[in-house]
Amino acid sequence: MKKALVLLLALCLVVGLCACGGSAQSIKFATGGTSGTYYGFSGVIANVLNEKLADTLNISVESTGASKANIQMLDAGECNLALVQNDVMYYAYTGTDLFSGEDPITSFSAVCSFYPEYVQIIASSDITSIDQLAGKNVSVGDAGSGCEFNAKQILEAYGLTFDDINVSNQSFADSADSLRNGTIDAAFVVAGYPTTAVTELATNYDFNLLPIDADHAAALQAQYGFYYYGNIPGGTYTCVADDVPAVAVMATIVASNDLSEDVIYAFVKGLFDYKADIAASHVKGEELDLDTAVSGVNIPWHPGAVKYFAEQGYTLG
Repeated sequence: MKKALVLLLALCLVVGLCACGGSAQSIKFATGGTSGTYYGFSGVIANVLNEKLADTLNISVESTGASKANIQMLDAGECNLALVQNDVMYYAYTGTDLFSGEDPITSFSAVCSFYPEYVQIIASSDITSIDQLAGKNVSVGDAGSGCEFNAKQILEAYGLTFDDINVSNQSFADSADSLRNGTIDAAFVVAGYPTTAVTELATNYDFNLLPIDADHAAALQAQYGFYYYGNIPGGTYTCVADDVPAVAVMATIVASNDLSEDVIYAFVKGLFDYKADIAASHVKGEELDLDTAVSGVNIPWHPGAVKYFAEQGYTLG
């Protein structure tokens, strides 16, 4: 009798361990380079949710080549969750701009937006408006990058094309160096503020951040549904005292359509239930906000996200 009881208890323990170990959904989360915000912020999210929702989620963070590569990885089944810019996800879904000439990728859907990545137009102190960029040497970001398309769209809103400027394709760090050295007059930088390259530039070079007025912002939003309009706060950079109105794209989480409604619901709920824990380890966690989370999305939503946000009073298309 005693031997049978021991065997029964051992069997129950094995069954219990198998149930616990097998219930968590393994998720590969594609982010960005190891030195960037995407990777660091996603790593914090993974650590918090893996601890708090250990029976539900098991998230591993992957270092990647950022937005376009992440969407391609999702489509290929090499990951099932990714952090991307919302303009790039729109290009992928529609087969336009950055994905021009390619078949639309529709194997993913939106989960939530995180924070705005502002189009920061930094210019020498004698330039005060975007229309003054005509005839100037302007860096529009790396060739083929999302930044380059943002620059093209914004210039066109002001009646300019790349033919009206002397285009230079440089990284954000190289753009800052070139502006300091006088080899360019302005540069487009798309990133969450403060951006390291721009902060460092402000230590020994006075520049202007060029504003986008409400009318031009509205025109951009009407043509491209992914733009967000807000302010870069005064004092973000030491040489810019006042708030500067600007447009932004959103850092957005997308998921493979193969992930279940229950898994994505648990993921999004966990983000907001444990927001304080995430914010305690990464400053971007403080920007988690329900209104922001449903902003700037113009592709279909994942059913799990629709369910969670409906409970919070948001009806998503």
